[in-house]
Amino acid sequence: MSLHTKKRILIFSTAYFPLVGGAEIAVKEITDRLPEYEFVMLTARLKRDLPQEERIGNVLVHRIGWGNRFDKLLLTVLGPLLAKRLGAFDLVWSIMASYSGFAAVRYCFHHPRVPYLLTLQEGDSRWDIYKHVWWCWPLFKRIFTRASHIQTISHYLARWAKEMGAKCPIDVVPNGVSLETFYPLETIQKRRNIITVSRLVKKNGIDILIQALEHLPHDVTLTIVGAGRDEKKLKRLANLIHATARVRFLGLLPQERIVEVLRTAAVFCRPSRSEGLGNAFLEAMAVGLPAVGTPVGGIPDFLHDGETGIFCRVNDPKDIAEKIQRIMDGPELAKRLRENAKRLVQEQYEWGLIAQKMKNIFETL
Repeated sequence: MSLHTKKRILIFSTAYFPLVGGAEIAVKEITDRLPEYEFVMLTARLKRDLPQEERIGNVLVHRIGWGNRFDKLLLTVLGPLLAKRLGAFDLVWSIMASYSGFAAVRYCFHHPRVPYLLTLQEGDSRWDIYKHVWWCWPLFKRIFTRASHIQTISHYLARWAKEMGAKCPIDVVPNGVSLETFYPLETIQKRRNIITVSRLVKKNGIDILIQALEHLPHDVTLTIVGAGRDEKKLKRLANLIHATARVRFLGLLPQERIVEVLRTAAVFCRPSRSEGLGNAFLEAMAVGLPAVGTPVGGIPDFLHDGETGIFCRVNDPKDIAEKIQRIMDGPELAKRLRENAKRLVQEQYEWGLIAQKMKNIFETL
């Protein structure tokens, strides 16, 4: 047991602020709301201009490496050694089954009495994950089988944890939404505009969404918020189908700007090929946008067809267009989806509620 008055939690995370994804946002939102704990994080440095040590909110962050992609490997080797010099901890918490998970398993090998919590936020398909870890598959499975407790952001990921051999308790605690930022303004006039907030990668199906414009009236436009390795390919696709004038690529935007852009749209759509949960859906729903998505991964946890959103088929641009058209041409349907979705987010996905659920897990460990 730690001699500190506060319980000390050691976090291993492959990346952290200012390198931001859904997992990193979740850690900050949760830790900022739990000042009764002392959080210490070990993460890969990844960029040279990032300091080796700094405090971000309620987390003391130690970055390992020289500022390049090999720092992820160094995290697994040096992370447990550095953690030993940082004192005793009451809990070790790995953010995702990645390099951070390998580091946590190595730490627990030398500290077997420290409980180990694994959080799963993975959005890639299981095949895409396997392609990266097949060569160390037995070690990768240890990330799951060694855990004292697993928290996943969706029931889909909970099933994956069991398939990977986890025998420990598994709790589904989703990511949340900052309702102070993402709140509805009913007076905003919505144009015939579709919006997606997504990483521009294959799994999010943005190519299929662009192709859906071929099956929609010419006054329907598409706004894409986000960046990723497929950006040039997607711009070429828009040009190929003569839709360049109908598609706006806005790149990465701060949350305040994303809210403003969401409020100019009529429909949110992300036709995912795989998805851990889909936080951008929840943020759009909180603002008051009807959502169209595929029934894959964790999306069915919150998108209930005809109630809180509309399902479309995977890899089917014509079906996507039909579902978007239904919402744009059906004010009563759009109103029902908006009201049900807002209620769901407010009742089940507020960050304060999520933080309390995570505190309950910490206390059981």
